Amino acid sequence: MAIITALPIVGDFKFCAMVYINFTNLDNETQQKLLSDSKEDVKRKFGNQLKRYAQENHINYDTLLEEEAMRNLYSYNFVFNI
Repeated sequence: MAIITALPIVGDFKFCAMVYINFTNLDNETQQKLLSDSKEDVKRKFGNQLKRYAQENHINYDTLLEEEAMRNLYSYNFVFNI
């Protein structure tokens, strides 16, 4: 199970999130949930810009979104409960 707590930084447009993960449950379902949450985060923050970029450069939007969601996971702070 993954619980994401969003912590916006005042005065900056960066977005920080802390993700609490039960270390005994890093199965595929949990990983897909994290990726899905990251996709929604990216869509919310950069959806229109990504769509425009994909159209201008003839890139598949879904592929671009998936790649950006994976990169976005690196901006999260993970807290593991063991």
